[in-house]
Amino acid sequence: MSSSPHPEPVHPLEQQRRENRQGAVALGFAPYGVRTDGLLPLAEARSKHDPDADKAHSESAAAAKASPGAAVIDTRPVVKVAGRVVLSRDNGKLIWLTLRDQTGDLQVAVSQRDVPERDFALAKLTDLSDIVIANGRLMKTKTGELTVWATSLDLACKSLAQPPEKHAGLSDIDLRYRRRYVDMWVNPEATRVLATRSRIVARLRRVLDEQGYLEVETPMLQTLAGGAAARPFTTHMNALGIDLFLRIAPELYLKRLLVGGLPRVYEINRNFRNEGLDKQHNPEFTMLEAYCAFGDVQTVMALTEGLIREAARMVAIELEDAVRTGASAMPENASPADLKLPFGDLVIDYGSPFALAPYPDLFEKNLGIKMTDTDAVLRTAEARQIKTKGMDPVLVVNELFEAFAEKTIDPGRPTFITDYPSAISPLTRPKSSDANLADRADLFIGGMEIAPHYTELNDPDVQAEKFRQQLQNADAEKAKEESTFRTFDQDFIDALKVGMPPAGGMGLGIDRLAMLLTNQRTIRDVILFPLMKPER
Repeated sequence: MSSSPHPEPVHPLEQQRRENRQGAVALGFAPYGVRTDGLLPLAEARSKHDPDADKAHSESAAAAKASPGAAVIDTRPVVKVAGRVVLSRDNGKLIWLTLRDQTGDLQVAVSQRDVPERDFALAKLTDLSDIVIANGRLMKTKTGELTVWATSLDLACKSLAQPPEKHAGLSDIDLRYRRRYVDMWVNPEATRVLATRSRIVARLRRVLDEQGYLEVETPMLQTLAGGAAARPFTTHMNALGIDLFLRIAPELYLKRLLVGGLPRVYEINRNFRNEGLDKQHNPEFTMLEAYCAFGDVQTVMALTEGLIREAARMVAIELEDAVRTGASAMPENASPADLKLPFGDLVIDYGSPFALAPYPDLFEKNLGIKMTDTDAVLRTAEARQIKTKGMDPVLVVNELFEAFAEKTIDPGRPTFITDYPSAISPLTRPKSSDANLADRADLFIGGMEIAPHYTELNDPDVQAEKFRQQLQNADAEKAKEESTFRTFDQDFIDALKVGMPPAGGMGLGIDRLAMLLTNQRTIRDVILFPLMKPER
């Protein structure tokens, strides 16, 4: 969003907050805080509550009241916490504040009797969304609410922005993505989802490290857009006077590392594709790609199944904990113990072995013809209004497959589609039993493609010919359009000439996996800052 050349008039509510900030400064508080050590996350502070200490304090206070002069024994734990104020109630000489951090909420009581005069004056000046620090004993109120009974209050950051309406919250979906920094504290579920995504990535990384895969980094700025058929973003490097492409896939660089002698490599990478936006696509997205020398498609299928099951197990444990503590309700038909987790109206079974479905069988079952019968394929495409002019028949086959056969897969059962046509898999080794089919498998879960798997093609002559075939197209206009993102990578061919061992490779869509495991139906809910069109 571009900044305005002239300052906008200050809203009356913001002006009041500015005046409260000046009031805090006059009291001697730093409006934007200072370093503070010893802070506990709110959830950890809550866990320190001691019911026995509450009971002992009540008994001691009663005894002291009956015997004036007797000391009150107070062993209730003392905690120091910080959080954003999400609720405030002023009862005159007692102010109730509800603080929120990434772990949850906790109530703070600021009594005129128990805090210094200036701290109580600060509480009177506190606005919703201010960040404050409270120190005091942890106890339960008469209504059973865990509360920090403050002995001091400090200001960590004064907020000048008016928060969303109390009951409506940040309900505008578009605004939630634009102002994620507000969404995260107004809607705790957003923070939970995004934090779970980070833990999923950490778990995947740990499993790969334990299996001997080496994490690497490959270029994001490339002289050729290779590794996948997609339209790239372009940029220009002034120092060398050359155009560059933002990476659409790291595949060809990771394979170069196999040539160089690294046996198992992976990268959790940001990719960029200059295409559309929808519930499953964002122009920049995160992929996990892994390659195993001396493996094949079966090797990496087993790897992916294990990775996803381990991530699902982690999420299932967290779900069970949330249900046990009352923080969440168990979704209908879900069974975390069996790794059956919710995704919208579905329950997806991650615990059972993933299914296998050969591409040719699915095609024939759902379209009533064999994919090798070119005449029948073209007639069927025409009857089903699939445009075929200038298209290679195998591309027509794939159009029909994606439009009709692919959608019949059980979305609640993770399924590998195997035996894709070799002609649409230019980086994959053909099957030894049938050169027209590729040693490839794509994993589908919840109606989405999650991960492709390949026995990698390592014959430099065959690879060079497949690159050439990619660049050819009977439709001259389409060929011209696709020439910007289908390239012949001679350096990669030279690398294959040096010699790459047989290998299996896979790519796992992190964003879509996060959608599945956190039960989110749009990719924007699992990306911290999804791309949005500027408001002005």
